[in-house]
Parts: sequence; C-alpha cells; structure tokens
Amino acid sequence: MADEGNRGMDPDLPVVRLCVAGMEAEADGRADAAYELFRQAWDVARDDYEACIAAHYLARHQSSPEETLRWNQECLDRADLVADERVRGFYPSLYVNMGRAHQEQGQPALAYGYFVRAAERVGELPEGQYGDWNRFAIGEGIRDTAPEAANIETGNGPSEGTSPALRSLGEDVDTRIRELLSRWCARADLMALGLTLPAYLGYLGTDEDRIRLRAALHMVHSARRLPEEEQAALGAVIGAAALR
Repeated sequence: MADEGNRGMDPDLPVVRLCVAGMEAEADGRADAAYELFRQAWDVARDDYEACIAAHYLARHQSSPEETLRWNQECLDRADLVADERVRGFYPSLYVNMGRAHQEQGQPALAYGYFVRAAERVGELPEGQYGDWNRFAIGEGIRDTAPEAANIETGNGPSEGTSPALRSLGEDVDTRIRELLSRWCARADLMALGLTLPAYLGYLGTDEDRIRLRAALHMVHSARRLPEEEQAALGAVIGAAALR
C-alpha cells in the first residue's frame, strides 16, 4: 500500500507526513514511537481516504491477532467507502493483509479467499519491487492456505470465501519443487535459483503463471547441469499434470 513510497499520495497531507515519520521510526527500531505517530495519523484523518492510510499502519502495531484483524478490516472498509482511483492500487495489499490476519486467527478458508481476491487484482500493482513483493506474498499465501481450505471445502467445515478460479500446483508437486529449491539453496546454485525462484514465488495459479514456471524449470532441466538424481526429479516435476 503506502509502503511503495507513497506513490500518488499528497506528501503535504498531515496523515501522510505522520505515516512517513512512523515508517522512519520503524526503520530505526523505535516501535513505540512509530505506533504513536500512526495513532496521531488516525486521530487527524479527515475522511475515509486518510483513515484508510492510517489504519493500514496501525494494523502493523497491534498486540493481538484479533486487533490486527480489526484494524485491517477497518482499512479495507474505508477503502471500500472511498471507491475511486485513489485506492484502486491498494487492494492487492489490503487483501494480503486480511488473508494473513485470518491465517493468524486459524481460519484458512477465509484467508485463502482473500489471497485469491488479491490475485484477481494483481494487475493493478505497479511494476518494480513493490509489485513483486506483493505478488510473492500472494503466492505464498495461496500455497500455505490452499490445502487446508480444500480440506474444509470437502467436508470438515465451511469454506466461505474460497474460489476455484486458480489452478493449484497441488501439494505433492509443490513439495517436490520446494525440495529442489532447498537443495539448490544449500549448494548456492545461483543459476538454477535465479531462473526458477521468481516464477515459483510469483505463481498465482493462472495459465500464464503455469507456463512461466514450467518454462523456467525446463530451462534448468535442459542445461543438464544438475546431479543425476535432481535431473530426474526435475523432469518428473515438469511432466506432472499440474504443469501441463
């Protein structure tokens, strides 16, 4: 959200100035000072747009999962009330925060639903590190919550917020890819990691993501630089139905 350098925000707004000062306090390790600055931003907010910005930062400094969820919900509610171009680019990050908050509450189906909604809005993210960070956070959230959400959906409880729109890698394929990545990390195989990590971390389940991940894995496989066992394991992953 505002972490991307306050793109599109008026730097002269008191709320923005206070939040920037709060981020500087965070960077200096002064958590209490940061909280007070974000609280001041909330107190001086004059409308839903400014309250949305302040609530985003306050959510990061709560002492319980319940309060974190409450402030993230407040932030999202205020963005919905604004409902114009000023908040359009906020939504992927807002949904990620809601997903993580529901994870902390032990609600994987609700969390998964928010990560899916974030993935559906990923095209609204700017190019660059901020957009990449959010895409990776969405991908991580989907991978972490999809198995539990699927279990709930098949009979262990309600599945509010889930969506079949994204094509999951499947737990088995995902585990095998993670095992290969762990091996490459252990021996610092930078070429293999450099080719595959962006495609894996940014995998959101679309056809484009699947093609990009399969192409990255295939490039590593085609180079024939891996130990024989890993070469065979990678070939099996590439041939898995989830990547076809």
